[in-house]
Amino acid sequence: MIVDAITRSSVDGGRDAVGRYLLGLTDDPVYAEFSLEAKCYQPGLDGAPINTVGVREVSRLISRIRHRQFGVLVTTSVIARQAYEEVREDRHPIIFLSGKDIAEILVANGFSTPAAVRTLLDTEFWLAPSPS
Repeated sequence: MIVDAITRSSVDGGRDAVGRYLLGLTDDPVYAEFSLEAKCYQPGLDGAPINTVGVREVSRLISRIRHRQFGVLVTTSVIARQAYEEVREDRHPIIFLSGKDIAEILVANGFSTPAAVRTLLDTEFWLAPSPS
């Protein structure tokens, strides 16, 4: 996967990006272009209310797919049932990754403690500091 551009973070801490996913061989590449929407929403831990990703956020991603092959919506929380069902019924090419999916992927790859996840993030996903 190649991320071509990342936007500045927004009020909810989310970031948007556009990129390409390699489908072919590296010496004869075929890419599928995607739009990505990331939402850092409260997952409802420790009795806090769950802030779900709803129809409004999904509609925003759908509108940004126009000239790309698919969309990806990543959230630390959950996808509202209505938003998920509308995407499936209308056959929009969107991949959802919820907080639970992210946690399962991390654990399956040996990152099962907060310290292990922090080390992974610090070494593999370094971001330049925001300009002041």
